[in-house]
Amino acid sequence: MQEFDPSEYAPETVAIRAGYRRTAENEHSEAIFPTSSFVFANAAEAAARFGGEVPGNIYSRFTNPTVRAFEQRLAAMEGGAACVATASGMAAILATMMGLLRSGDHVVCSRSVFGTTTVLLNNYLGRFGVEVSYVRLSDLSAWEAATRPNTRLYFCETPSNPMGELVDIRALAGIAHGRDVLLAVDNCFCTPALQRPLALGADLVIHSATKFLDGQGRCLGGAVVGDAEHVGKEVYGFLRSAGPTLSPFNAWIFLKGLETLHLRMRAHSANALALARWLRDHPKVIAVHYPGLEAHPQHVLAGTQQTGYGGVLSFEVAGGREAAWSVIDATRMLSITANLGDAKSTITHPATTTHGRVAPEQREAQGITEGLIRIAVGLEAVGDVQGDLARGLDRLT
Repeated sequence: MQEFDPSEYAPETVAIRAGYRRTAENEHSEAIFPTSSFVFANAAEAAARFGGEVPGNIYSRFTNPTVRAFEQRLAAMEGGAACVATASGMAAILATMMGLLRSGDHVVCSRSVFGTTTVLLNNYLGRFGVEVSYVRLSDLSAWEAATRPNTRLYFCETPSNPMGELVDIRALAGIAHGRDVLLAVDNCFCTPALQRPLALGADLVIHSATKFLDGQGRCLGGAVVGDAEHVGKEVYGFLRSAGPTLSPFNAWIFLKGLETLHLRMRAHSANALALARWLRDHPKVIAVHYPGLEAHPQHVLAGTQQTGYGGVLSFEVAGGREAAWSVIDATRMLSITANLGDAKSTITHPATTTHGRVAPEQREAQGITEGLIRIAVGLEAVGDVQGDLARGLDRLT
């Protein structure tokens, strides 16, 4: 079979064809290799592989053909030279931090990140002497002002969870590189189907593959994409030693998910925009946070930096937690779960779930009120999603 060159093909084709070489069995679907180890022809070959003198499979903690196929395909889609797949999205963030930081380093992080990311930085990396400062995601001057001589990494999500705030990636990359700082972008909400941070100047892209890359809520996984030095050597070195490894079966699931990613993200985006407009016009909704709405403060940026607005939105109701919970509990179809990126629409209360471990003052700074509800819009008929939400919204006083 002729080698597949991703540079010759459209992104939709790359998502289906890149990163896999058929075995001698000539299978059409990618094979799963559920094995812990691999056999060598002789002792010399074993020594050469362990010593890095020749490439090849060694042990599935850090070399597995199915996982490698997922890594190579995702790297091609993001435009990166290397990818390291991990057991979860949080494992991808941990591997990035542990692979690139040391005691005494400083991180500047957007304050509008997933709650567990904040916990990881504050409660765990802080124990080992890594300092962190939090800034408003969209405020470029704040990023610059927070940078210190020992700043090693900028970390952000764009769009953010759950408020849909954005940062100008190209501009932030310019600030970072002017200070010799690496920029890592969590691309979970957009995926490479809607946004390619590396092409905009970012150094690293982080994924929770659990979300849209899978697309059906089946399994956990994560990934880090970037260059051969920082990702292919440093992050990979941490994975090889510490072992937050993606399983071959999960890698195979993600390979199947990537094949339909572009189609799904267009459908998620269309449904989310329709739902956002309906919520905007509902008399019981006081605010809707979705970059696809013209009133969103960064609507223009979203339209230039992304090729779609994504499938996640949040909205606020008056009456705080009691009102928000009553809307959530009145639904019959929507899944009450904190996961997102599923074909099934999900609904959650961020202040008591995804961001429940974040200090109240930090939640307030992020705009995560007690009346905020997050919807990850799935692939159902959008009218059915609207009808399910109306059960609770129409009852509010």
